[in-house]
Amino acid sequence: MAIRYILAVMLAGSAVMAGCRAGEILVHVDHVSPKGGIVSAALFDRADYHHNNHPLASRNVPARFPSTTFTFRHVRPGFYAIKMFQDINRNGKFDTDVLGLPLEPYGFSNNATPFLSEPGFNATRFRVGRGQTVITIRLSGTDGIRVPQRKRAG
Repeated sequence: MAIRYILAVMLAGSAVMAGCRAGEILVHVDHVSPKGGIVSAALFDRADYHHNNHPLASRNVPARFPSTTFTFRHVRPGFYAIKMFQDINRNGKFDTDVLGLPLEPYGFSNNATPFLSEPGFNATRFRVGRGQTVITIRLSGTDGIRVPQRKRAG
């Protein structure tokens, strides 16, 4: 019985210590369109940055004009990047026109600016340590943006 108790305390202690080594990322999103929708954000490490379907973590939060805030929790110290967009029409995807130009607001950590394609990991990376890391991302393309209407069933 005493051995079980000691093991339980040790396991609980190691879980707490693992939590102490992790950090969190507080993300402030500025220049959110008043058109509403969802802010969809994905957290990547270097290895998965160009694999958009494999983020380490993702968040979908209601878009609040003029700014939205959310947190990624339990993030190991290291270098990361965030890609996000405001899904105004709530269709679950980042809408582009036939040329591939954005139809919805978007942003990258470090407010990196795309040129013909998304910015690379080095332009968007930021360091996460223990405790809280605070970053601000300003959405681009929110002025005069055209958003396709969601198709209605039936």
